[in-house]
Amino acid sequence: MRTVLITGASKGIGRQATEDFLAAGYNVIANFHTTKMDKSEYPSFQEHIEVIKADVSDYGQVEEMFKKGQVRFGNIDVVINNAAVNYAGLLSRMEEKDWDRIINVNLKGIFNVCKCAVPSMVYRKAGHIINISSMWGITGASCEVAYSVSKAGVIGFTKALAKELAPSNVYVNCVAPGIIQTDMNKAYTQQELEEMIPLGRIGKCRDVSEMLLFLADEKTSFITGQVFSVNGGTVI
Repeated sequence: MRTVLITGASKGIGRQATEDFLAAGYNVIANFHTTKMDKSEYPSFQEHIEVIKADVSDYGQVEEMFKKGQVRFGNIDVVINNAAVNYAGLLSRMEEKDWDRIINVNLKGIFNVCKCAVPSMVYRKAGHIINISSMWGITGASCEVAYSVSKAGVIGFTKALAKELAPSNVYVNCVAPGIIQTDMNKAYTQQELEEMIPLGRIGKCRDVSEMLLFLADEKTSFITGQVFSVNGGTVI
């Protein structure tokens, strides 16, 4: 049985991915930080889930999370870097602490997780790393400068690490969701969001989760360093 570690697993895309990977037969190490979650929420999968609190921007906490996860399930086959925070507002009103928090969680957090995950994957010559970016990492978003920068960084990180790890048979890919039904978009009405999307509907967390399942599959053995847009045609 394969094991996946999912950061930011307590809500939104991460929560949906936790449910879907469990249903697909994976062991799941579900990470949360500010929004609490408990394994009792998954009564049918008690033997296959470990819930661990850790701040991904803190390397020491990430290292400890990996140790706990490996004690429970052994090797970690798939890592999904999903944890992220946002700030919406004018750059001129943004404080340094807001900038630092976004970069530390959204970008440094991926560095911390990958630094812990990569040695074992390289040693075994097997592994899948999937980083969650955003369509704003491709196009940029007004009043979301720090978020856009962090998500553009995720894309660059993915491409560079994919080249570095390809000789070791470790796959690194990126998913860039568009407008998805999550807390990050709660400031907009459903009509406002739907009008932005050519397919005429807001994306569901499952739309993204299904792409994650595809990229985590061992059959996807000739795909690495790619950015997969799940955005309903908003960015083409």
